[in-house]
Amino acid sequence: MLIIMEPRGQRQQRTEAEGRAVYQRMQDYSTALKARGVLRTSQSLATDTSGTRVKVRDGKPMLIDGPFAESKEMVGGYFILDCDTRDEAIAIASEVPAAEWATIEVREFGPCFA
Repeated sequence: MLIIMEPRGQRQQRTEAEGRAVYQRMQDYSTALKARGVLRTSQSLATDTSGTRVKVRDGKPMLIDGPFAESKEMVGGYFILDCDTRDEAIAIASEVPAAEWATIEVREFGPCFA
């Protein structure tokens, strides 16, 4: 999984035209990954200002509405890939257009007990 970690507030600094151009670059990249046969799915996420975090303590749910001041970055989107090796995933991550303005985190799926 490639997780796009982008600086909070970065989107608001772009004009609408700049934002649409960046989004189109990401859409084009998704299309190219599909053509290569490695993309399972991808999605852009809304900013965390509209997000809510949920945690349960002592059986009681606690809701925390965004933005989340404790972090400087937010998850801006993701790609789920079908790669043969970690090196392949890292190579693909280095091609993601968003790597020019964000950080791409490469993570494998795996059990939470390992």
